[in-house]
Amino acid sequence: MSAYNMSDYENQPALGSLTLGKPTPYSDRYDAALLQGVPRALNREPLGLAPHTLGFHGADIWTLYELSWLNDKGVPQVAIGEMRLDAASRNLIESKSFKLYLNSFNQTRFAHWDQVRDVLIRDLARCAAGDVNVDLFRLGDIAGRCIADFAGECIDEQDILIDDYTFSNEWLRHAADDNAQVSETLVSHLLKSNCLITHQPDWGSVQITYRGPRINREALLRYLVSFRHHNEFHEQCVERIFTDLMHFCHPEQLSVYARYTRRGGLDINPWRSNTPFIPSAGRLARQ
Repeated sequence: MSAYNMSDYENQPALGSLTLGKPTPYSDRYDAALLQGVPRALNREPLGLAPHTLGFHGADIWTLYELSWLNDKGVPQVAIGEMRLDAASRNLIESKSFKLYLNSFNQTRFAHWDQVRDVLIRDLARCAAGDVNVDLFRLGDIAGRCIADFAGECIDEQDILIDDYTFSNEWLRHAADDNAQVSETLVSHLLKSNCLITHQPDWGSVQITYRGPRINREALLRYLVSFRHHNEFHEQCVERIFTDLMHFCHPEQLSVYARYTRRGGLDINPWRSNTPFIPSAGRLARQ
């Protein structure tokens, strides 16, 4: 595996047809056709991942902060939603299209909350070609939730010099110490990549839990910082981190979980693991 060249798939027809990065009218009437999927294979094939031999399981957890519709009497309803999309789905959900789709609920009447949930599950599962679950929360149900923090040891305060921000997984080539077997959780809040299409910055925190040869923390931080000019979707970055760590560091068990700041009323929180893993709930300070 070597440094990644974005041109490997940025010109794929599946990306050219997206509304992302293009002027788009907003509709406040329900329209499932607004949803757009992106084949996961576009970035998985260059990583050597096949649909039935991914080497991980996981999900993309979305928080829907701007969700509203009308009840059957025309009274606006508001909710916060949580959507979990199985990482084994054929497509990921493109975020701008998701925002446009949710906006189409704004002036649409639904008989009850369960109907909204059922419509969301049906439409998202169809777009992603995979398993979806959705929970809707009344604001009072979550008002008492505290800001969470990733468990683990933060690696961000190292006194090192960094002057190269070009993506490279070569930082990991000699990062594993085969003479020291550990089980630990490492955290960084310095993950920053850019949208594949618009190149707008995506800010995130990442939690890496593993068992195996000790990973050099300076090398790991340099690797994560090298995403700073890298253009790729959130979900793809997490799979790249997982795949690179497996390839170069050979952990027996590995879980990678990232939580990104919100954009357009949505945040995306992908996780990938080769062992039983329950992602921590709750938004982080920047979410």
